[in-house]
Formats: sequence, structure tokens, C-alpha cells
Amino acid sequence: RHSGRARSPGCGIPVETSVDRHESYVTFCQLEDEAAFTCSADRTIRKWDVRTGQCLQVFRGHTSIVNRILVANNQLFSSSYDRTARAWSVDKGQVAQEFRGHRNCVLTLAYSAPWDLPGAPCAEEVGGLLVTGSTDGTAKVWQVASGCCHQTLRGHTGAVLCLVLDTPSHTAFTGSTDATIRAWDILSGEQLRVFREHQGSVICLELVNQHVYSGSADRTVKCWLADTGECVRTFAAHRHSVSALRYHAGTCK
Repeated sequence: RHSGRARSPGCGIPVETSVDRHESYVTFCQLEDEAAFTCSADRTIRKWDVRTGQCLQVFRGHTSIVNRILVANNQLFSSSYDRTARAWSVDKGQVAQEFRGHRNCVLTLAYSAPWDLPGAPCAEEVGGLLVTGSTDGTAKVWQVASGCCHQTLRGHTGAVLCLVLDTPSHTAFTGSTDATIRAWDILSGEQLRVFREHQGSVICLELVNQHVYSGSADRTVKCWLADTGECVRTFAAHRHSVSALRYHAGTCK
């Protein structure tokens, strides 16, 4: 089988071809075992062997920029500017389900497997739940097996930029350009609480030990109690927007 690599004249060294690379900028990457998954403005998702750098698979189907990907439970989930999210078979490289209903770009996503939904009715039958956030100001909860929208989470007055799930409590936390974080029951669709103290868009979120950490365009990171919405600490060291954060070994970076 052709490897997708050409040989440079006279030296026998493989030369990267267009088969082995994205044709536009990469928007996101996830490492999964010995593979890397990347998505791109070229409308594709690619799977790579991290040891050799070889492109193993190309996932085609989105019609605009692919924003985010998530690999879980032997499925690949993706979100796109084409207003859809999709579920793909990792093994076959084909679309298994398409989620349509957002009125604008789908930016962020999170997945809850059936076994992470204790007490949820028909958890096995729905194949888990996918939660998506969009520039249309809503988040949606989807049944993965059917592609049906289970709940639409309405309350934000700006684009939903980020989200995290607390699966044992069936709770989603969403961050928005409206400078708030909101907590939702993903089974009932009920808005549980609103976190208000940021002065700019909430760009990134992380949930650790029942604390929500948020990074914002107001140049701060805040730590909140997940069950009450109380802000317990503000980190104010940055000179520009906080676009990513990670909690590790008792420190937030």
C-alpha cells in the first residue's frame, strides 16, 4: 500500500506530501494512546501515529472549519463552523451520527458515557450524552445513539465558548462571552446557578475536586465552589486574556 510519502531524488529520504499534512491551520489536537487526532480549518480530522508521524486516517464530512474534537469510548466527536457536531467511528473513519439544531457555529463539546450517568433513565439506550456549546448562545444536550436533542440550555446572552461536565451530578458548567458561568442539570435542562464576577468573556474552564476554575478575557483566573457558585479566589497575574488553564498537583497554571 502506498504510504503517502515520496522519495527525494538521490538520497532516499521520505519527503512529506499533501497526503500527510493538513492543508490549513490546525485548530485542536488530542493524544490518545499512541495516536494523535488533529482537526483543522481544512475541514478534516486526521489520525496520526505519534511514533512515525504517519497519517493513518482522514475523516471527511464537515463543510467548514472543524473547531474541536474529543475521543472517548472508541468514538470521535467533532464540532464545526458548519453548525453541526458529529460522531465518528474511530475504526471505520465514517460518520456514525450527525447532530443538527444549532443556529450558528458549534465551538465546544463534552461527552458523558452511559456508565457515567447513574440514575439516568434509558442511559444505555441513548448511548451516552453529548453536550455542545455554540455562538448562538445556547448549549445542547444530545442523545448520541439517536442524534436527537435531549435538552436545549438557554440563559446565556452571548456565545458559549467553553464547557465542562460533572457527570456524577449530571451537571454542565458553561462559560460565555456574557462574562458568566452557568451550571445546568443536563437531564432536566434546568439552570442551577449563575457565577458572576468576571468582567470579560469566560474563555476556558476546568473542574477539579468540586471547584470550577475559569480563565477570562479580563486577564484573571477565578476559583469557584461548584455547588454554590461562590468565588473563593482570584489569580490576577496575567497581562492579557487567559486562553487556557490546567490544574495540576495543587497548582493552577
